[in-house]
Amino acid sequence: MPPLPRRRLVLAALALLVACARTPAGWSRVSATDFASELSAPLPPGGPLRVIVDVREPELFAQSHIPGAINLPWPDAKTRAPAELDSAASIVLVCHGGPMGDELAAILAGRGFRHVRNVAGGMNAWRGPVATGR
Repeated sequence: MPPLPRRRLVLAALALLVACARTPAGWSRVSATDFASELSAPLPPGGPLRVIVDVREPELFAQSHIPGAINLPWPDAKTRAPAELDSAASIVLVCHGGPMGDELAAILAGRGFRHVRNVAGGMNAWRGPVATGR
Protein backbone atom coordinates (compact mmCIF):
# COMPACT_ATOMS: atom_id res chain seq x y z
CA MET A 1 0.00 0.00 0.00
CA PRO A 2 1.53 3.36 -0.99
CA PRO A 3 2.16 5.89 1.82
CA LEU A 4 -0.46 8.55 2.41
CA PRO A 5 0.35 12.02 1.13
CA ARG A 6 1.59 14.24 3.95
CA ARG A 7 -1.53 16.44 3.98
CA ARG A 8 -3.88 13.44 4.29
CA LEU A 9 -1.72 12.01 7.06
CA VAL A 10 -1.85 15.29 9.01
CA LEU A 11 -5.62 15.53 8.54
CA ALA A 12 -6.08 11.94 9.70
CA ALA A 13 -3.94 12.60 12.80
CA LEU A 14 -5.94 15.75 13.60
CA ALA A 15 -9.23 13.87 13.23
CA LEU A 16 -7.98 11.20 15.61
CA LEU A 17 -6.94 13.83 18.17
CA VAL A 18 -10.32 15.56 17.98
CA ALA A 19 -12.15 12.25 18.39
CA CYS A 20 -10.06 11.34 21.42
CA ALA A 21 -10.53 14.77 22.99
CA ARG A 22 -14.31 14.40 22.74
CA THR A 23 -14.43 10.91 24.19
CA PRO A 24 -14.18 10.95 27.98
CA ALA A 25 -12.18 8.11 29.47
CA GLY A 26 -13.98 6.13 32.14
CA TRP A 27 -17.10 8.30 32.39
CA SER A 28 -19.93 9.56 30.23
CA ARG A 29 -22.49 12.28 29.85
CA VAL A 30 -26.21 11.71 30.23
CA SER A 31 -28.77 14.13 28.83
CA ALA A 32 -30.97 15.90 31.35
CA THR A 33 -34.04 14.44 29.62
CA ASP A 34 -32.72 10.87 29.78
CA PHE A 35 -31.71 11.21 33.42
CA ALA A 36 -35.11 12.67 34.36
CA SER A 37 -36.75 9.60 32.75
CA GLU A 38 -34.31 7.33 34.55
CA LEU A 39 -35.22 8.90 37.90
CA SER A 40 -38.88 8.04 37.40
CA ALA A 41 -38.06 4.33 37.02
CA PRO A 42 -37.11 2.07 39.92
CA LEU A 43 -33.45 1.16 40.34
CA PRO A 44 -32.64 -2.24 38.84
CA PRO A 45 -32.37 -4.94 41.50
CA GLY A 46 -28.80 -5.84 42.36
CA GLY A 47 -27.43 -2.78 40.56
CA PRO A 48 -25.15 -0.22 42.14
CA LEU A 49 -26.49 2.42 44.50
CA ARG A 50 -27.15 5.72 42.68
CA VAL A 51 -25.67 8.87 44.21
CA ILE A 52 -26.51 12.26 42.70
CA VAL A 53 -23.85 14.86 43.52
CA ASP A 54 -24.60 18.56 42.99
CA VAL A 55 -21.39 20.62 42.97
CA ARG A 56 -23.01 24.08 42.94
CA GLU A 57 -22.87 26.58 45.77
CA PRO A 58 -24.99 25.69 48.85
CA GLU A 59 -27.28 28.69 48.24
CA LEU A 60 -28.15 27.52 44.71
CA PHE A 61 -28.54 23.94 45.90
CA ALA A 62 -31.01 25.10 48.57
CA GLN A 63 -33.06 27.01 45.98
CA SER A 64 -33.44 24.06 43.61
CA HIS A 65 -31.80 20.67 43.12
CA ILE A 66 -32.54 17.21 41.75
CA PRO A 67 -34.45 15.23 44.42
CA GLY A 68 -32.15 13.00 46.44
CA ALA A 69 -28.99 14.88 45.48
CA ILE A 70 -26.25 15.63 47.97
CA ASN A 71 -24.32 18.89 47.86
CA LEU A 72 -20.52 18.78 47.59
CA PRO A 73 -19.72 22.38 46.55
CA TRP A 74 -16.99 23.15 44.07
CA PRO A 75 -13.96 23.34 44.41
CA ASP A 76 -13.91 21.21 47.60
CA ALA A 77 -15.71 18.46 45.69
CA LYS A 78 -12.46 17.67 43.86
CA THR A 79 -10.93 16.37 47.09
CA ARG A 80 -14.04 15.42 49.05
CA ALA A 81 -15.80 13.32 46.39
CA PRO A 82 -13.01 10.75 45.90
CA ALA A 83 -12.65 10.42 49.68
CA GLU A 84 -16.33 10.39 50.66
CA LEU A 85 -18.12 8.57 47.84
CA ASP A 86 -18.34 4.82 47.28
CA SER A 87 -16.35 3.90 44.16
CA ALA A 88 -18.81 1.06 43.43
CA ALA A 89 -21.82 3.42 43.38
CA SER A 90 -23.38 4.85 40.23
CA ILE A 91 -22.35 8.50 40.55
CA VAL A 92 -24.32 11.16 38.66
CA LEU A 93 -22.85 14.66 38.77
CA VAL A 94 -24.61 17.95 38.16
CA CYS A 95 -23.38 21.54 38.17
CA HIS A 96 -24.53 24.83 36.59
CA GLY A 97 -23.91 23.96 32.96
CA GLY A 98 -21.69 20.88 32.77
CA PRO A 99 -17.95 21.75 32.82
CA MET A 100 -17.39 21.33 36.58
CA GLY A 101 -19.18 17.99 36.42
CA ASP A 102 -17.00 16.94 33.49
CA GLU A 103 -13.86 17.80 35.46
CA LEU A 104 -15.01 15.95 38.58
CA ALA A 105 -16.09 12.95 36.46
CA ALA A 106 -12.58 12.73 35.03
CA ILE A 107 -11.08 12.95 38.53
CA LEU A 108 -13.33 10.18 39.85
CA ALA A 109 -12.75 7.94 36.84
CA GLY A 110 -9.02 8.45 37.29
CA ARG A 111 -9.37 7.26 40.89
CA GLY A 112 -11.05 4.01 39.92
CA PHE A 113 -14.74 4.96 40.07
CA ARG A 114 -16.42 2.73 37.48
CA HIS A 115 -19.91 4.23 37.08
CA VAL A 116 -19.63 7.99 36.66
CA ARG A 117 -21.88 10.21 34.54
CA ASN A 118 -22.35 13.95 34.26
CA VAL A 119 -25.67 15.60 33.42
CA ALA A 120 -25.01 17.37 30.10
CA GLY A 121 -25.93 21.02 30.43
CA GLY A 122 -26.23 20.74 34.21
CA MET A 123 -29.10 22.42 36.03
CA ASN A 124 -29.39 24.88 33.13
CA ALA A 125 -30.74 21.97 31.06
CA TRP A 126 -32.70 20.26 33.83
CA ARG A 127 -36.48 20.16 33.31
CA GLY A 128 -37.22 17.26 35.65
CA PRO A 129 -38.46 17.34 39.23
CA VAL A 130 -36.75 19.61 41.74
CA ALA A 131 -36.49 19.81 45.49
CA THR A 132 -35.63 22.75 47.71
CA GLY A 133 -33.80 23.09 51.00
CA ARG A 134 -30.59 21.56 52.15
